[in-house]
Amino acid sequence: MIGFLRGRLAAKQPPSLTVDVGGVGYDLEAPMSTFYGLPAVGTEVTLRTHLVVREDAHILYGFGTERERSLFRELIKVSGVGPRIALAILSGVSVDDFHRCIESEDVATLVRVPGVGRKTAERLVIEMRDRLKVLAGPPPGSLPGAPAGTPASPQSEAFSALVSLGYKPAEVTRLLQKVEPSVTSTEELIRHALRAAAG
Repeated sequence: MIGFLRGRLAAKQPPSLTVDVGGVGYDLEAPMSTFYGLPAVGTEVTLRTHLVVREDAHILYGFGTERERSLFRELIKVSGVGPRIALAILSGVSVDDFHRCIESEDVATLVRVPGVGRKTAERLVIEMRDRLKVLAGPPPGSLPGAPAGTPASPQSEAFSALVSLGYKPAEVTRLLQKVEPSVTSTEELIRHALRAAAG
């Protein structure tokens, strides 16, 4: 099992990123909560990882904090919740907000996440209640450096990232239209769109 990667951030295009570790490029999938804390491309980064082995692929997932990885690992143990939905949950709500949703049995907030229907949300509330103790830990940490814009069109990158998280193209267009014109970075566009979807 690969526990973590430390190397140079070679590329980032939500929800994928590449870390160059000693000349080997590792492709990872990561939630938006991790992307918000990534430094600029070319900067050193450390990510906690989780490897999922399937018949047709080995997929490495990256996380900015141990709490994110722990929640991801607990989520994929829930029936009907695979890595894709777990990433969508981490992209749509923070670890602390997820705790609050479970404690207050807030099914309505959970069903706003793409791929999470009412039955899955209710199952999450029931099954995750007992697992929250496992997730208790230090407050979320962040990676060094500030989010940076990318040379490609932030609008198109945000659109692609939101569609890959499970939102329908028409809905993504509507969400991005609600974002203030002053918002120009990909990460901020996605953050504002996800807030609008949760509102």
